[in-house]
Amino acid sequence: SQGEAERLGLVGWVQNTSHGTVQGQIQGPTDRVRELQEWLRKVGSPLSHISRAEFSNEKKITALEHKDFQILK
Repeated sequence: SQGEAERLGLVGWVQNTSHGTVQGQIQGPTDRVRELQEWLRKVGSPLSHISRAEFSNEKKITALEHKDFQILK
C-alpha cells in the first residue's frame, strides 16, 4: 500500500492491528484517495488476503497533516 499511495501522491499511514486487520489514514485529492480505496478493496499488498474494506470519518481538510506515507510498526 505504501508504494501505491506514493505513486498516487497521497500521504498518511497504515498499521497492522493485533486483530489481523490494517488501519490507517489517507490524505490527498479525493479522486486519488478513491483510487487507493479501490486498490485496497480489490488488490492490496502482495501477502494480504482481503475479506472486507471499510472507510470512515471522511472529511475535507485545508492542509495535509502528513509529509509522506508510512507503514507504522
